[in-house]
Amino acid sequence: MRKMLAAVSRVLSGVAQKPASRVLVASRNFANDATFEIKKCDLHRLEEGPPVTTVLTREDGLKYYRMMQTVRRMELKADQLYKQKIIRGFCHLCDGQEACCVGLEAGINPTDHLITAYRAHGFTFTRGLSVREILAELTGRRGGCAKGKGGSMHMYAKNFYGGNGIVGAQVPLGAGIALACKYNGKDEVCLTLYGDGAANQGQIFEAYNMAALWKLPCIFICENNRYGMGTSVERAAASTDYYKRGDFIPGLRVDGMDILCVREATKFAAAYCRSGKGPILMELQTYRYHGHSMSDPGVSYRTREEIQEVRSKSDPIMLLKDRMVNSNLASVEELKEIDVEVRKEIEDAAQFATADPEPPLEELGYHIYCNDPPFEVRGANQWIKFKSIS
Repeated sequence: MRKMLAAVSRVLSGVAQKPASRVLVASRNFANDATFEIKKCDLHRLEEGPPVTTVLTREDGLKYYRMMQTVRRMELKADQLYKQKIIRGFCHLCDGQEACCVGLEAGINPTDHLITAYRAHGFTFTRGLSVREILAELTGRRGGCAKGKGGSMHMYAKNFYGGNGIVGAQVPLGAGIALACKYNGKDEVCLTLYGDGAANQGQIFEAYNMAALWKLPCIFICENNRYGMGTSVERAAASTDYYKRGDFIPGLRVDGMDILCVREATKFAAAYCRSGKGPILMELQTYRYHGHSMSDPGVSYRTREEIQEVRSKSDPIMLLKDRMVNSNLASVEELKEIDVEVRKEIEDAAQFATADPEPPLEELGYHIYCNDPPFEVRGANQWIKFKSIS
């Protein structure tokens, strides 16, 4: 009888203790919003830039924190799955650059458009796809966002055009999407992203020229993480002022490690484009913690001390966390709860991504065209045929 009473007591005490931290958080009086100073942007051909102060609401702060933590944990899980040889092929991780994808999304509308290069997992998530769909795509499963056929570099969502594997080739496509926005008379903009390594591509300057000629609502965004593959920007570019590269196109250089700075700069750039003034160029100064891709350890061309210094002084998640806690927008305990929830979400998604079946061989030719009647596709030789269904 005593044992039974002790067991009941333990159960009841466990139930009572479990939500205690949540009760504490709920009963605490948090501020609804807070005003923060942000770094002034460097400007090119602009008289005024984004504001140097901004208001962050508690609701937005918690949302940004959860999104950035989700992207960070998702990328670390992808790293683990790759090393276990569950993910194969190309895989480019964006941990360290979370303020870019989350901040850009916070500054535009869901109806606006975005196209990027192959470091695309974070943008795929912020554009509305689930972690489950992204990890399943990485493992090549049917539940992936591209039915397991695209992999790391080819993920798509509504108003999100990838994920593009050819260096710099997405930039003319982004100008084309902006042309469609203008042609259709919609009050929409296209965010066209590329890296510092791609910034020297000739096709990017051709896209600048046409966008300026036709006053396209295109925001050209250079994610400058300081290394194009394994080459530092100083060794690859005669001028590292990427925000001035548009010459006749106005530009601004933004602290890409501060989500609030990225958000305000994006709002400013989007308003500029919507006003009919034409394209604008943004350079986001950011940093990736992993190597360029999974075949790059990331420490042969930079020191471990350099990476650790960025982590300790400029980590985007840490910066937001400190701001929120110090301004009474959230407590450390509340943010820890979010961390636990995010970890569980990532683990559940990873379980799905490893258990979901791979697409069968007979579906190899599916989804080539949209809304087309079925037709046959030739295989590796003329006697092999695959049926294609939209």
